[in-house]
Amino acid sequence: QVQLVESGGGLVQAGGSLRLSCAASGGTFSSYAMGWFRQVPGKEREFVAAINLSGGSTYYADSSMKARFTISRDNARNTVYLQMNSLKSEDTAVYYCAGRRSSSNYYYITLPAYAHWGQGTQVTVSS
Repeated sequence: QVQLVESGGGLVQAGGSLRLSCAASGGTFSSYAMGWFRQVPGKEREFVAAINLSGGSTYYADSSMKARFTISRDNARNTVYLQMNSLKSEDTAVYYCAGRRSSSNYYYITLPAYAHWGQGTQVTVSS
């Protein structure tokens, strides 16, 4: 059973950058497809980005996130990252990393696909 712990959130001005990290423990990290989601109070948790087991394939929720965010992983460090640039006020949310044990080198983009979740890290973008 993998445990996930996010870090790196905080307060940043619009146009700034943050790098979120998600450290995994208790499982074979390279066997887990990983994703990032975010949630605003009163709204459903939404998909942000996903990465496959090897890190060779990624997917983003939309063209705006694809242009500004980068998901990556370091299997040697058991960590997945989300580099966020050109942040906007609408990026303000709690960001969660998620993991799914997989035997296939795929990525997954739906919330129900993931069984393991971190506790979340707050990102606040001031305008």
